[in-house]
Amino acid sequence: MEDADLHALTAKVELLIQQLATLKAQNRLLLAGERAWREERSQLIEKNEMARHKVEAMITRLKALEQDS
Repeated sequence: MEDADLHALTAKVELLIQQLATLKAQNRLLLAGERAWREERSQLIEKNEMARHKVEAMITRLKALEQDS
């Protein structure tokens, strides 16, 4: 292999290594973001369930009051 070809191949390999490092960093950020929105989603689902139970309890109490009247 000629010296120029070897230098070109070396440059391409170094570029690929840099791109790999960039992609790994981006992947870590994406995974962290995914974990964060999954946690937020879980919390929102929990809050929604609590609110739904409270509304159902209020409706039940209102119906009971209505029947007592």
